[in-house]
Amino acid sequence: MPTGPLLLALCAAFVHAGWNLLLSRARDSEQATATAAAVGAVAFAPVAALTWDVSSKAIPYAAVSGVLELVYLMMLARAYQEGELSLVYPVARGSAPVLVLLFTVVVLGATPAAGAILGIALVATGVILVRGGGAPDPRHFRLALAIAVAIASYTLIDKQGLKHADPLPYLELAVAPPALVYFLIIRRRKGTAGLRTDTVLAGLGIFGGYSLALAAIKLASTEDVPSVQAVRESSVVIAVILARLILRERVTKARLAGAAAVVAGVAAIALA
Repeated sequence: MPTGPLLLALCAAFVHAGWNLLLSRARDSEQATATAAAVGAVAFAPVAALTWDVSSKAIPYAAVSGVLELVYLMMLARAYQEGELSLVYPVARGSAPVLVLLFTVVVLGATPAAGAILGIALVATGVILVRGGGAPDPRHFRLALAIAVAIASYTLIDKQGLKHADPLPYLELAVAPPALVYFLIIRRRKGTAGLRTDTVLAGLGIFGGYSLALAAIKLASTEDVPSVQAVRESSVVIAVILARLILRERVTKARLAGAAAVVAGVAAIALA
């Protein structure tokens, strides 16, 4: 893979892990997530407007995706309010590609390659190791899996919606409404939280990480795109390391090995 796409993919991985770290360490993760998502949606609205190219055919997909995004934001905030980043992030991010692959096999009748089957086995092993490392509350593990279902669902919807729109305006169309709705829900429940630097950075990271990933894919050749997607998944290991160094979570060798296995599994699926 050329250096440019590789560096952009790595930056996307760091940014994605970074904004999840910022939300998970917030005193009130629900308020922080609601505010960050709203900030990101407002900040990237001009960019979306300048690059606007959305067919009317994309609207239904964006609407369904928006509902799933709202569910995702609510569950993610709750997971970080109660659980650990080193559990929630690897399980949610690692399980989602597996669920997407299983859907294409079971529902669409696709035939998985040997590399994809190996990837599923690696992710499953990694998730088991992540769950076992540190004896987490079973509720947090179930919530992480539910987040994975939400991610897989809106991923499948977005793959169809993006056939009728440019990525950045489509992202704004799908994410901005649920972000603002969630902000209003939390504001009614808990009041308005002041804008903190961490929250603003997280909001910019939510949209910025996606933009970096798109830039990496745009620069990469067609045959290098799976490699770009695989490199992005290094965010799983990055998040676990940051959880240990910054959040002081008890990251055992088993959990770290599990995160690495998840990355290897998702990479195998992407490259298959």
